[in-house]
Amino acid sequence: MVEILTSAQMRAVEVGAIDSGRVTGLELMERAGAGVVAAITAQWPEAERRAVVLCGPGNNGGDGYVIARLLHARGWQVRLWAPTSAMTPDAAANAVRWAEIGPTLSELEPTDLTGAIVVDALFGTGLGRPVGAPFIDALAMAQKSGARLVAVDILSGLCADTGRIRTEGAALPRGADLTVTFQAAKRGHYLLPAGGLTGALHVVDIGLGAELAALSGEDVALAPSNPMAARLHKGAGHKFSHGHALVLAGGVGRGGAARLAARSALRAGAGLVTLACPPAALIENAARLDAVMLRPLRDAAALPALLKEMRISTICLGPGLGFGAREASLLDATLRSGLPLVLDADALTLIAQDAGLRTLLHPDCVLTPHEGEFRRLWPALAADTSLSKCDRAVKAARDAGAVVLLKGADTVIAAPEGGPVIHAALGERAAPELATAGSGDVLAGLIAGLMARGLPPAEVAATGAWLHVEAARQIGPGLIAEDLPEALPAVLRALR
Repeated sequence: MVEILTSAQMRAVEVGAIDSGRVTGLELMERAGAGVVAAITAQWPEAERRAVVLCGPGNNGGDGYVIARLLHARGWQVRLWAPTSAMTPDAAANAVRWAEIGPTLSELEPTDLTGAIVVDALFGTGLGRPVGAPFIDALAMAQKSGARLVAVDILSGLCADTGRIRTEGAALPRGADLTVTFQAAKRGHYLLPAGGLTGALHVVDIGLGAELAALSGEDVALAPSNPMAARLHKGAGHKFSHGHALVLAGGVGRGGAARLAARSALRAGAGLVTLACPPAALIENAARLDAVMLRPLRDAAALPALLKEMRISTICLGPGLGFGAREASLLDATLRSGLPLVLDADALTLIAQDAGLRTLLHPDCVLTPHEGEFRRLWPALAADTSLSKCDRAVKAARDAGAVVLLKGADTVIAAPEGGPVIHAALGERAAPELATAGSGDVLAGLIAGLMARGLPPAEVAATGAWLHVEAARQIGPGLIAEDLPEALPAVLRALR
């Protein structure tokens, strides 16, 4: 896992290092500037060696003055624009050092920018209010000129905590080509819409590893970098050694979603998977399933006997289930069983409708809502614009006492305790083809298959999100939900 910080957490890391006497603010600024210069030259080794640095009044601007000076020392032609004076001591000190080398432009013209690398060191993670003119106009001018745009810490106008765009007037026409941040990524690099405007993300180590490690108990967000590969592969044993997942299906003509989930659970490595459906739907499902077993399930009264007979270890319900009285009683019975559960689609609708069902949720439940389902489950959280997607998922998980996987290209997984995990399918890991009917049912089944093997719910949810995207990337354009389970063997094989 890779740490992802809020702006307040990053400030705490920096202040801790400075207060300890281990480093000064000026030294950190020098390290940051050197890291940006190294990233620029590595990204564009054949660049024309022309740069325009845009400096704001705070420490992000101070980084900009360092970048300008270091590029100049490398023989680059550097122009610097600072519409306001440096307002922090460290930034002011570096502004003076730059003034000894080169001038500061009073006006910025499109001709200054054409063909140059433009460094945005205006606001970074310290943004406390919407960015207005002249700052946003300068960024827009740089983008319209076709210049390559480098953001220092985060593109100005993007909130590092929520991922929201905070600009006055027109939004930026496009994002950064390269973002260079320090010591750890920030939430806004992963959460939409800012995550889609970050461009290539490069994290520079500025020597604050000890202070970062000290934050481990303070709800630091994480991004999955290694999907517990060692535990995804089966060891010795028989089919029951790897768990038995049960998928509850809806009635006649509504079994497709449950079949997708069941096949995904089997591909994820569950030793056995059974689909249980109303007796009238048995023939329909039998015509479409082979390795997945079938059992009739008339109503909730028959469920306890089925669970005992089949030695069920995990239940997935919701995809194509329906949301009538029979389905509500089935959900009630599964929640009371105490087994690990994956709750998706119609199961979430039932919980949103019945406060009694919500009280039965427990830590071994994984809820997988999309934004619309989340809004029905937690309307007050969804309406609170001060909260980031991370904040909403964390609060929802603590309210439910269960794991919440809030879906999207910036999926967030939160458990009742600890910090969230952000899985962003953006940039090189973008998988827009997942916006297709049934892909969420596959994800629910994938998580259920992993949970059936006895793996922890929150860890499984994060791993399931990672595998889901990897399977989609294996297929690419033209993907339909049925393709996803069939792509999993290649994904798992690549992890060996």
